Amino acid sequence: MIWPSPLIEAKILKRYKRFLADVILNGELLTVHVPNTGSMTSCWEPNQRCALSLSPNPTRKMPYTLELTHNGETWIGVNTATANKLTQNWLKANKIPELSNYNVIIPEKKIGNSRVDFYLEEHPDLKACYVEVKSVTLKKDGLAQFPDAVTERGQKHLLELMEIKKSGLRAVMLFIIQREDVGAFKAAKEIDPDYADLLEQAYRNGVEILAYQCKITLDNIELLRPLKVIF
Repeated sequence: MIWPSPLIEAKILKRYKRFLADVILNGELLTVHVPNTGSMTSCWEPNQRCALSLSPNPTRKMPYTLELTHNGETWIGVNTATANKLTQNWLKANKIPELSNYNVIIPEKKIGNSRVDFYLEEHPDLKACYVEVKSVTLKKDGLAQFPDAVTERGQKHLLELMEIKKSGLRAVMLFIIQREDVGAFKAAKEIDPDYADLLEQAYRNGVEILAYQCKITLDNIELLRPLKVIF
């Protein structure tokens, strides 16, 4: 995925009120939008490099959005919406082998009172498939981990995937790891033990758990490789 417009390097000073960050851009102090509801633990420290996108909308209150941070080793994609954009691109391009060759890809598929990120059907050999996507930015103990804060919504999604699998369809939990300095993935049991237990339960009940790592530059984000999922 190529960035819609060139990213602009800056320096992050602090992140606060969940959706705000102060940065220095060309010597000027700016407040920018942070599209991330998590804690962003391990994603930034004061005075680290960051990268911003600039909205083409001239009436937007905060024209800049925080897209990336850099910890000295790797760029980290902190815009959680990017994970779904990447997934849609990769599904269309058949870049995820386990989810390739579906002729129909429907985002935000309604099921009951909820929506699942993607619904896939019309595969020559496989059943229809529901895919839930999570953006992963947390690094802990050298591993990519999720979540970085307690997520009742994430727990609900795992329960829904188990029900989908029980109905006879495929159900996939896909983690998109937006950093390169990790070598495997696991649930963050110390942060949200209920989520970790549910993820293992989902796996034992046939929900497919996939983790794919991104290669991130200021020009684009590419699929790098699958990561091992540790239970």
